[in-house]
Order: sequence, then structure tokens, then C-alpha cells
Amino acid sequence: MDEAARPRTGWTFLTNHARVLAAIARDPGVRVRDIAAQCLLTERAVQKILSDLEADGYLSRTRAGRTNVYAISADTSLRHPADAGPTVAALLALFSLDAAAQEDADGHAAAS
Repeated sequence: MDEAARPRTGWTFLTNHARVLAAIARDPGVRVRDIAAQCLLTERAVQKILSDLEADGYLSRTRAGRTNVYAISADTSLRHPADAGPTVAALLALFSLDAAAQEDADGHAAAS
């Protein structure tokens, strides 16, 4: 089994809510089934997470034909008091980082 595909136990860096939000940021028209597959969750779990995110104002959904289209409220602050200050946009910006291509604050290429 590929190292990246091997299931891990214990703690992780991201919550399932963050994973679902990142999947929507990549594709606002993504289906619940596809989010579940990408995030290794059940469709029911994804539906619950989507409800949480919508109820707390982190995203909204509209119908476009037979599909949902999601809109993320990027300027919304993160929930936890220890994370006060950064917005959803700042969190999602982290998902687009490519360590090999990024430069540090001094302008030096990041170590790979």
C-alpha cells in the first residue's frame, strides 16, 4: 500500500470540518459524494459538517439545477478563541502552499 494511502491512527493536523471546507474551496460545485471520497468520510458525516458550517455562517449553498453550489464566507473569523484573528481565507490560503515552490520571508527558497 502506498504510504500516502495508508490509514493513520491518532491525531491529525486538520479537522474534518477544515477538510470539507478545503474541498469546497477547490470546487464550489463539488458533490457530497465526492467530498466524502476525498476526505475519507461518510456522506452522512459530510452532510452534518456542511450543516454545521452553514449554521455558523462559514458557507452558504444555493441550488443550480440538480446540484448545490457552495459559497464560502472567506472573511469570517475562525471559531476557536486561540485562533482569534485569522479568517477562513487565511486558513484556506495554507492549503494552496507548495513547500517546494514557496519562498520564506527572507526570499530564500524553502527546503524540500
